[in-house]
Amino acid sequence: MSEPRAAAPTQRLLVEERRRLIVEHIETNGRATVEELAARFGTSTVTIRNDLESLARVGAIARSHGGALPATQAFTNDVPLNIKETRSHPQKMRIGQAAAKLIHDGDTIILDSGSTTAEIARQIRQMKFESLTVVTNALNIALELSGLPNIRVMMLGGLLRPTAYSLVGPDAEQALSRISADKLFLGVDGIDPTVGVTTPDPLEASLNALMIRAARETIAVFDASKLGQRSLSVITPVSTLNTVITDESAPEEMVEALRSAGVSVMVV
Repeated sequence: MSEPRAAAPTQRLLVEERRRLIVEHIETNGRATVEELAARFGTSTVTIRNDLESLARVGAIARSHGGALPATQAFTNDVPLNIKETRSHPQKMRIGQAAAKLIHDGDTIILDSGSTTAEIARQIRQMKFESLTVVTNALNIALELSGLPNIRVMMLGGLLRPTAYSLVGPDAEQALSRISADKLFLGVDGIDPTVGVTTPDPLEASLNALMIRAARETIAVFDASKLGQRSLSVITPVSTLNTVITDESAPEEMVEALRSAGVSVMVV
């Protein structure tokens, strides 16, 4: 008589969800083996190896013999948004919550593209505003806020960056030149007290610089992994920022360097 089969899970994890959880597990534990991940997610080692190869190709993890390590990059690449959203997600949620508390009824705000600014948009959905205007170059943020009463969303036009779901280029810059905003919430790919705020895409950097000029206050939002990182295009010196919101794992020396540059730093 054959042994009874184990009951199959009622709902298998979708590939993207499983890969997001794999990245979180590796970042939390510092490493993971193929066998460990296969046991954790109830799948084959072949499937896990495919997951790791896919995640490594987009820079979400670093492959090692028999497993994977967290991605450690001194120079940031243009990582797709869906992979960015897998990284440091609890920290980004806390940053989004803290940032949303700075928004006042009647404000006009600019939300830059990015995974952390998307968390701010999700917080705005839960808040009650009598009047709020949101200007954004991010398709996902515009969709997140669409259809909400008393929130007016202005989408900048331009050339689509598929990795970031953002619009950039002359058309976006022209639209932005006619706007005055109370606050800019700026997503950051890299921030170095000496080099400044950076992003991998030159067109994004140019648009971000105009966003800073259009807003009375610039608030940079990023998890602590961005500190000390550098990308291709410099947006602005750190001294241009009014406020930085980051998470509690930020190195103290980096926090002090930002404060020495005249930036108010919130650690959440």
